[in-house]
Amino acid sequence: MYNKRFYGEFPRTIGGLMEGVLQNGWSRVNDEVSAYHPPVNILETDNSYELHVVAPGLKKEDFKINLDQNLIHISYEHKAENKEQQPEENKEPKPLHKWLRSEFRMKSFKRSFNLNEKIDAANISAKYADGVLTVTLPKKEVTEPTVHEINVN
Repeated sequence: MYNKRFYGEFPRTIGGLMEGVLQNGWSRVNDEVSAYHPPVNILETDNSYELHVVAPGLKKEDFKINLDQNLIHISYEHKAENKEQQPEENKEPKPLHKWLRSEFRMKSFKRSFNLNEKIDAANISAKYADGVLTVTLPKKEVTEPTVHEINVN
């Protein structure tokens, strides 16, 4: 049974439920309520955190990733295509292609995540392959505090 007291308001998706359970300062912030929300997985490795955003059918140039203080914003803006093309002179018109049914559409989205002090913001990188955008957030090196004895005079 869903525990509202533990998880908060009822999430719209299973991904929203999982994001509500995440620890270590990771949280979803400022997602557009009416916008499309691509699923995001967060992986922790020994050296980094990785955000895996499922967004098939795009190009790496389509993504916009910004870092604003302790927030990372990942977005894509869908631009409407102009379907009408005028044939150039002395060229044959292209054959007619007409969608009879179109069930999938890529919608604009913006996802934002809080970053904690463990992230090395200067070395964040991203790659897009096989429909998944992977944003790598390297961890800062942990320096052990030096222990030394202080003599009382």
